[in-house]
Amino acid sequence: MKGIILHGGHGTRLRPLTHTGPKQLLPIANKPMSQFCIEAISETGITDIAIIIGGIGANKVQEYYGNGEKFGVNITYIKQDEPKGIAHAIMLCKEFVNNEKFLVFLGDNIIQKSIKDFVENFKNSDYDATVLLCEVDNPSSFGIADIKDGKITKITEKPDKPTSNLAVTGIYLLDPVIFEIIDNLKPSWRNELEITDALDNLLKQNNNISYEKITDYWKDTGTPQDILHANGEIISKHPDFVRRHDSNKVIIGKNCKIGTDVKIEGPVIIGDNCEIIANSSIGPNVSVGNSSIISVTRLENSIIMDNCKVNSIVKIKNSIIASKSEIKGNSLSDDKIFLLGEGSKISL
Repeated sequence: MKGIILHGGHGTRLRPLTHTGPKQLLPIANKPMSQFCIEAISETGITDIAIIIGGIGANKVQEYYGNGEKFGVNITYIKQDEPKGIAHAIMLCKEFVNNEKFLVFLGDNIIQKSIKDFVENFKNSDYDATVLLCEVDNPSSFGIADIKDGKITKITEKPDKPTSNLAVTGIYLLDPVIFEIIDNLKPSWRNELEITDALDNLLKQNNNISYEKITDYWKDTGTPQDILHANGEIISKHPDFVRRHDSNKVIIGKNCKIGTDVKIEGPVIIGDNCEIIANSSIGPNVSVGNSSIISVTRLENSIIMDNCKVNSIVKIKNSIIASKSEIKGNSLSDDKIFLLGEGSKISL
């Protein structure tokens, strides 16, 4: 089998974070979210992966992942000139797939459960597709699958009046027969070839689709709130805590300087070469990227990326601060919430 990761799109709901690069490279627990996808695919034994790139900062994807060697996989890059839908992106991979079954993973999907068993089940089955489903509280925001007697009966993209709470996640196991379906697919109202339409048409054609349910954590990280939620979840269940039986849930990287008057309340992850000084308070649910300096600051439920400087007595919460940003000032004010793009400068 082969793997496909969709790494395109404009990430409009995440601006200004996505003005300088793709949303899938935004860090969760100090790791680009699409790296979680690569690791999940690699764990199944799939090593040949195509990454669909396009839009702002596509070159950054290639710079970070290279040929995949350092991640234990072989990466092929395929360009999608403009976002024409998930099904269109999959169609671009027809030659890469080369008539094998394949796994599709949207690059902004975060899961904690291994999908190895799901892949093995699909490999050994005669199904044309297996879709991974997850119960959600807001089904009208997702493609939704209706289930009856253990079988999918209908798949609908973002229904106004959903009849199910089972969201179609961004993880699909597919047979090459899907390419015939996409060939005959008509664009949706947003002028895209929808994967949910393709799956529903495949269902109507031969009713040969199965499903698996994700019962652990799954998040489609389309908004800043989604990213912050995923960040807290991933940090709190970091494998290092399990190995060390660490109830404090604090990870501090190499060559860091932590002041004696600093308070750190886990779950927290701090990257390499950081300085946390002068009465700062960090946590819970905070990640600090490499080479950042935090001084006289209270941080809670936030992501601070690489090479940031934060020196302010104000409390910062529920914030995402992109790399090379700086916040300074001694203004006493209410708690602050920031969503800062790369290289931002704020004086309070």
